Amino acid sequence: MGFRFEVLTTDPSGARLGRLMTPHGVIDTPAFMPVGTAATVKGQTQEDLEKLGAQILLANTYHLYLRPGHSLVRQMGGLHRFMSWPRAILTDSGGYQVFSLSALRKVGDEGVTFRSHIDGSEHFLSPEKALEIQMALGSDICMVLDECIEAPAEESRARKAAARTLDWARRSRDYFARHGDADRQMIFGIVQGGTHSALRRENADALVDLEFPGYAIGGLAVGEAHSITCEMTAEAASRLPADRPRYLMGVGKPEQILDYVRLGVDMMDCVLPTRSARHGCLFTSHGRLLIRNAQYAADPRPLDENCRCAVCRRYSRAYLRHLYSTGEFLSVILNTHHNLYFYLDTMCKIREAIRFGNLETFRSEFLACMA
Repeated sequence: MGFRFEVLTTDPSGARLGRLMTPHGVIDTPAFMPVGTAATVKGQTQEDLEKLGAQILLANTYHLYLRPGHSLVRQMGGLHRFMSWPRAILTDSGGYQVFSLSALRKVGDEGVTFRSHIDGSEHFLSPEKALEIQMALGSDICMVLDECIEAPAEESRARKAAARTLDWARRSRDYFARHGDADRQMIFGIVQGGTHSALRRENADALVDLEFPGYAIGGLAVGEAHSITCEMTAEAASRLPADRPRYLMGVGKPEQILDYVRLGVDMMDCVLPTRSARHGCLFTSHGRLLIRNAQYAADPRPLDENCRCAVCRRYSRAYLRHLYSTGEFLSVILNTHHNLYFYLDTMCKIREAIRFGNLETFRSEFLACMA
């Protein structure tokens, strides 16, 4: 089947309805990717995820490199077969995880030396090594290694990191050209530049010159104001080719997703729906609901009367609160199922709104309910 991306229609706001074809199925965009860090989305089976309609999952190169190891995954037939997931997979490069280990790593132009958070063993991750790992994993979409920095960061610091990321992107492209298979895997470059508009534009332009089949915007939603995230996303997206998929990494909150979609973002991922579920924070058509609150102890209503997920069709708020309060495993399972349904269903509604040209109406109504 190979890879092909097409934009079906563009909303006046800039939102794009598209379709990304991969060897493991079609991804309708804008798309939200559930995060399956260690080849598993916490609290959900692969069968659950298929029923939820997830077309693509994100797995983590850093964690899979350390455990169980990319060589073992390759021996088991690749990540799809290893985790029994027949649909598409995107693997990040591990850059964010490595750079978050500020006390355990040393960055140089050749790559990053870091110590495992598991056993303290020392490892070296270069742009080439990051791709070698992802090629062994066999993901559909792999990411170049980039240097993530803190926010806020001075322009000189951001410029140095952006230049290094660009150099690593060039090396990644060249390595993939020699050793990769463009019929089996798609490689995305990553735009960096901190919170500096001119630097974002420069880095995006230089990255486009390297001719990647897809582009990501990284280093955002790491502590800066949402307005700054949108500004930097807009600067980068405006320079990226219209015929290539655009991926905004690590976002976002439900009330922010539509802002990113209106900026022309096609793909996004975030741990928020699964992490929030484990802490009893549930997303509904009327905003967030904290199931631990005492007011739900004898509440017979479904979690969200407007939701058609399996949880809302069967269980009461009182029961969900009981599960959470007593620390039952089932609490995580049901909460996660509902939150992922909410995110994936929201993306379906966004795509439908773009298709019929009423995205702004949908956005107004959605934000009014979420307030």
